[in-house]
Amino acid sequence: MFFERPEAGETAILVHVDFQDEQDREDPGELLELVRSAGAVPATLIQGSRRRPDPRSFIGSGKLDEVKAALETHGAELVIFNHAMSPSQERNVERSLNCRVLDRTGLILDIFAQRARTHEGKLQVELAQLEYMSTRLVRGWTHLERQKGGIGLRGPGETQLETDRRLLRGRIKSIHKRLEKVRKQRDQNRRARARAEVPSVSLVGYTNAGKSTLFNAITAAEVYAADQLFATLDPTLRRLDVPDVGQVVLADTVGFIRHLPHKLVEAFQATLQEATEASLLVHVIDAADPDRELNVAQVDRVLSEIEADDVPRLLVMNKIDLMGSSPRIERNGQGLPQVVWLSARDGNGLDLLHQAIGEWLADDILDVQLTLTPDQGRLRAALHELQAVQEERFDERGHSILDIRLPRREFMQMMARLGESANDYLPASEKPTVADWERVRSEE
Repeated sequence: MFFERPEAGETAILVHVDFQDEQDREDPGELLELVRSAGAVPATLIQGSRRRPDPRSFIGSGKLDEVKAALETHGAELVIFNHAMSPSQERNVERSLNCRVLDRTGLILDIFAQRARTHEGKLQVELAQLEYMSTRLVRGWTHLERQKGGIGLRGPGETQLETDRRLLRGRIKSIHKRLEKVRKQRDQNRRARARAEVPSVSLVGYTNAGKSTLFNAITAAEVYAADQLFATLDPTLRRLDVPDVGQVVLADTVGFIRHLPHKLVEAFQATLQEATEASLLVHVIDAADPDRELNVAQVDRVLSEIEADDVPRLLVMNKIDLMGSSPRIERNGQGLPQVVWLSARDGNGLDLLHQAIGEWLADDILDVQLTLTPDQGRLRAALHELQAVQEERFDERGHSILDIRLPRREFMQMMARLGESANDYLPASEKPTVADWERVRSEE
C-alpha cells in the first residue's frame, strides 16, 4: 500500500453537511446505504449546514470537535464524509482526529474494489484508485521527503515521494494500454453484431433501481442481484428473443449515482460504451423512491457525459409492488411505448416490457400473404422454420396460402439463401429497394 495511516476499523462516524448550493447537496440516506454496502457499521451521523466548505477542515473547528467526541464515545476508528474532499482537507482532518478519514469518492472506490469480478472490471477499478491515490500520496509519505542515500541506495536524486509517483504513473500507463485492448475487442464484437444486424438493448439506471433483478427475470440469467448499491459492476450480455424482432443482445450495466466521480466515468468508459452503441436504452427507475426525479436527472447527466443521450430510450417504472400499482404501458404522441410500469421481483408486467421493446425495434416488419404452389415446398418449410407463418390454409388447387409476419431483413436473407427473388412474391408496395439488397449483400 502507498499509505501509512492508522488502522481502519469497521465502526464509522458519518458526517453530512448541507450546503446552500443545491448542486453540492448529497443525500444522507444514500450515505447510509453506501456505508452498509462497503461493509462498515455506521455508529452515528453528524449533520450540519454551511454556506461553503471550510478550506482547511471542510466542516470547521466546532464540528471537528463534535466528530472527535463521537469517535471517543463510540470507539470508532473511521470517519466517512458524504462529500468529495481535497487531499489537503483530508490530511488536515486526519491529523486533527488521529484516525482514518474517507471521503465519498474513496468510499465508492472501496465498494467498486469489492464488487469487481472480471479482469476488465478489476483493471478499471484499479485505474480509478491509482488516479485517486496519485493526488494523495503526500499524505502517507511526508516522513520520507528526503533524497535517497547511503550504500546501495544512491540513485537519481529522487525523493521517496517522487519515486512512488513515477511508479504510479507507470502502472496507470500500463493499465490504460490493457484497457485499450479491451475496448478494441468490444468494438470488434459490436461491429460483428452490427454486421449481423443484431439489435442491442442496454439496461441503465440509478444504482439499486432493480436492473439486475429485471435482467435475471427476462433472460433467466443468474446475475448477482442484491438490495445494495453497486451490486453490478461488470457488464453482462445475454441473448433475448423479442416478438417481431428475433434475437436481441441485452446488456446489464453499472448503476449510476449522484456526483459519480468523473474519474470513475472515465475508467468505466469501456463498460459504458455498451450504452452509447445500443439500439435502445431501457432506463430502469425505482418508482417507489421519493427521490426518483433527482435520480432520473442524474442518470440523464451521466448519459450526456458519455454521449449516449441521443440513443432512443424506454422508461421502466420498477417496484410497483411497493406502490400497489398495476402493470401498464404509457405511450407518446406517435403511439410508441414511452413508460412501462412493472415489478421485476414479482414478474408482473414483464410481457408488456417484451411488447414495448419489440415495438421500438421492429420498425420494418413484413406482414403479407403469400400463395405457394406444391413445388415450392422449400420456401414453405423455411418460413415455418423461421416461425413466420401466422396462419396457413389450402385452396382447391392444393396451393398453400400463408399469412406471414417477420422482419423484412430476415425474409430477404432467407430468399437470398434459397436463390429466390423476393420481387416475385411480394406486392409492389412491399418490394425491397436497391438499398435493401445492398445491405443484405454486405452482410453475406
